Amino acid sequence: MKLTRFGHACVRLESPGGRLVIDPGCWTEDESVERADAILVTHEHVDHFTEARVRRAAEANRGLQVWTVAAVAEVLTGLGDQLHVIGHGDVFTAAGFEIEAHGARHATLHPDVPAVANTGFLVDRSLFHPGDALIVPDKRVRTLLVPVHTPWTRVRDLIDWVREVAPERAVPMHDGTLNSMGIAVVDGLLGENGPGISTLYLRLNPLEELDEI
Repeated sequence: MKLTRFGHACVRLESPGGRLVIDPGCWTEDESVERADAILVTHEHVDHFTEARVRRAAEANRGLQVWTVAAVAEVLTGLGDQLHVIGHGDVFTAAGFEIEAHGARHATLHPDVPAVANTGFLVDRSLFHPGDALIVPDKRVRTLLVPVHTPWTRVRDLIDWVREVAPERAVPMHDGTLNSMGIAVVDGLLGENGPGISTLYLRLNPLEELDEI
């Protein structure tokens, strides 16, 4: 499996079985969905889901399949049998990858802000994309995608979460609103100069690739 990181919270996974894209949102490059065989969307927020981009990709390739939570599916009307609604506990195959769905709710921003549905995806029992929640899968994770800058979490929460999941490596994402100084601060705290997350912290820049996930 090869990982290509795109802007903010989007990644593309490739294997001989196909191309899988997770969370192509508003701060993601258009090319992220090119030649995709499947798209997964964790939740409805625009930094993870852009209707026009997903719809164009699905209409351009009638073989492309989309798996997502009910709220996103309600927006993607007209896609017919290309669209699939999933939730916590579901297991399915997308673009040749085995996917397990974990979690049901977005992390709490504030009690006065209604929480939306959010489901993370464990791909081939190897890579976990949590969307916007610090979900702890009940399976071993090799590569954990870490939402390093959100309005709903603190660095101390991220450190404890990565330690609990205990992956082989942690790859930062969800940093589209950070400038270079903010990225340096976050990387310093989560990387080898911080308190320690007990795993390799590996930053990938947008469009950078990583083989053998």
